[in-house]
Amino acid sequence: MMNIESGKIPQNYREAVDYIEELPKFTIKHPLEHTKQFMKRLGNPAVERKIIHVAGTNGKGSVCAYMQAILEAEGKRSGFFTSPHLVSMNERIQMDRKPVDDELFYEAFCETVTVAGKMEEEGIGHPSYFEFLFGMGMIIFERMDVEYIILETGLGGRLDATNSIEHPFLSIITSISLDHTDILGDTIEKIAAEKAGIIKEGVPVFCDGSNEAAAQVIRQTARDRNAPCREISKNAFEIREVKRNCIAFSRQNAYDKDDIWYVPICGCYQVMNAEIALEAMEYVFGSHGEDEGRTRRWKEAIGSIRWEGRMEQVLPHLLIDGAHNPGAVEAFVESVKLLYPDAKSRPVVIFSVAADKKYEQMIAYLCNNLEAKCYITTEIEDRRKISAEELKSVFETYTDQKVIARADLESAVKTAFEERGGGEVYCLGSLYLAGMIKKLLPGGDNYA
Repeated sequence: MMNIESGKIPQNYREAVDYIEELPKFTIKHPLEHTKQFMKRLGNPAVERKIIHVAGTNGKGSVCAYMQAILEAEGKRSGFFTSPHLVSMNERIQMDRKPVDDELFYEAFCETVTVAGKMEEEGIGHPSYFEFLFGMGMIIFERMDVEYIILETGLGGRLDATNSIEHPFLSIITSISLDHTDILGDTIEKIAAEKAGIIKEGVPVFCDGSNEAAAQVIRQTARDRNAPCREISKNAFEIREVKRNCIAFSRQNAYDKDDIWYVPICGCYQVMNAEIALEAMEYVFGSHGEDEGRTRRWKEAIGSIRWEGRMEQVLPHLLIDGAHNPGAVEAFVESVKLLYPDAKSRPVVIFSVAADKKYEQMIAYLCNNLEAKCYITTEIEDRRKISAEELKSVFETYTDQKVIARADLESAVKTAFEERGGGEVYCLGSLYLAGMIKKLLPGGDNYA
């Protein structure tokens, strides 16, 4: 393992980040027992805190963001472990809605890498990239004495490193669609079973009940584990108005039905995410009934969300979205159509994706349901990338519109603005791509 074999521990934050980024080259996915042993050697940090465990295909991060905002509004300290990051690795470990600072990150790294090195010396195996960061996060949450911890699964649920937590306070499962089918299964039911693997004996679970096939699996798993299950359907809310920078909705219950709430993100799927978070927090704090003060605080909290990479306008005429599977692409298209129902000019679409995604299905849906002027394919900075030329050939199978391959992202963005005419530019297909766009932004205003 880099540096450890020679006895040299990384000496600063930058070297620590470099070390972690090298881990995928040297480690493999471990069974859950490996993570449990790793956490035990770290002292099982923060496992006694109120842990809210979140799984799902889409919407996990947004639900977590809404819950963090509400916890803050109620004066509660919270930690948040998430993935992936867009720009800085620190984004994966957050305290009170802010990424941890470099100093705290490095301190936790030093403690974690010492344990990891001993495990490797003993032939047990060095923790994986995700395990390592999870261990760091729990050390930080313990040290900072948070009351609530929100854990977002990385992949699936049943075998995810975060599922080493045996006694969470609450479980949440967001919307489920086909993604990572080579690992999680090729049907909604199989994928739902993996997500439902986070449900623990007697621990309440809140879930998106929109997909009946997925809901049936979650429902049965909850029954088997004596876990109270609250399914949230689209009947729980009503979208009142869609604007460029927010969506107005009402909640369909006895005391909120005439109250208007605002989500400051234009993706229509965000209303379901907000409703899941609200109902989960009502369980945590008790149903608020006629408590006007709490309603006001929670409305302000929901309205304060700034969730990067989700229907985010980063420049005039440039919108990025992290949609990276068929379900997310469908939601993206629905949101665009509601947002720009009378658009006079067709958009330009920039697209890139990881090889393990169902990209042909995503491309087919885009071409058949979003009338674009031009498609530009590019490449993400990841070992799983697909060449821009290969993506171009897939697009040309499904559309007669112009398709341009630009492997270099900066060139792809410049080309998009040259092609857009009076229309918008949409960038989607990968959160990595969204992060790469944001890294270009310091000099980005010259595109507009």
